[in-house]
Amino acid sequence: MAGPVADQAIPRLPRGTRFRFDETRGAWVLLGPERLLVPDETAAEILKRCDGERSVGTIITELAAEFDAPEAEIGADVRAFIAGLREQGLIEA
Repeated sequence: MAGPVADQAIPRLPRGTRFRFDETRGAWVLLGPERLLVPDETAAEILKRCDGERSVGTIITELAAEFDAPEAEIGADVRAFIAGLREQGLIEA
């Protein structure tokens, strides 16, 4: 276990992992080595922002503004989601 995800962390997809829209499924997919995840809409919005440039704090602020939701609530969800993917090796943060 790598610990909590800091707001200053800059999440990005590791080499060999891709996030793209799959026309056949009509959904966003996260493709990792020998894995395929179909994130829900909320997860897809987080993954769209994991570009290796935005910090976790910036992602939280953007999502809170876009969805008119409290940053504390959004922040807990974003950090937990990124931590989960990090444990699976599908994101670096």
